[in-house]
Amino acid sequence: MILIVLSAVLLLVVGGCACVVWAARGGPPWTRAVATATLAAGELVRSGGRRGGGGGGESDGSSDG
Repeated sequence: MILIVLSAVLLLVVGGCACVVWAARGGPPWTRAVATATLAAGELVRSGGRRGGGGGGESDGSSDG
């Protein structure tokens, strides 16, 4: 069951990425709508990982001088 769900999510992600590329090259209006939704979902996923953090940026223990 989990394999079916993950496969469906993967297909949605690949389809969304294809629509982003197609819309950037001047595709039909529906691709622009799907591309906008895909980019918005990506921003939500990216910002969702920063909820519990304190300061900005990644810390790997190294310094620049």
